Amino acid sequence: MKRISSNSVGILQGSRVLFSDFADGGVMWTGQGDRESRHLIKFKEAFTEPPLVHVSITMWDTDHKHNARADITAEEITKAGFHLVFRTWGDTRVARVRADWMAIGTAKDEDDWELY
Repeated sequence: MKRISSNSVGILQGSRVLFSDFADGGVMWTGQGDRESRHLIKFKEAFTEPPLVHVSITMWDTDHKHNARADITAEEITKAGFHLVFRTWGDTRVARVRADWMAIGTAKDEDDWELY
């Protein structure tokens, strides 16, 4: 369990279309084997320490003739952002994916001040 000891908790959220490979014959739609789509998400405002990040698929369009395989995760989480990563493998054909994310962590409060 991550405990947040700060009086100021920040919550940011967003949505991102990761790819639309059916439109241009991209590798997620036509490819075989392991495939990855990686996107850097930058927070509008930095947290005071790396936050907890939850990601989920909110739309995906796959070929019904093949197995649907997907892995979605947040990697390399920092105070300023993270990598949103979608992977598929085998004969799975993915036309497009949209993912939503939510980051929760300690945030700088306007009453916080630093000594130099």
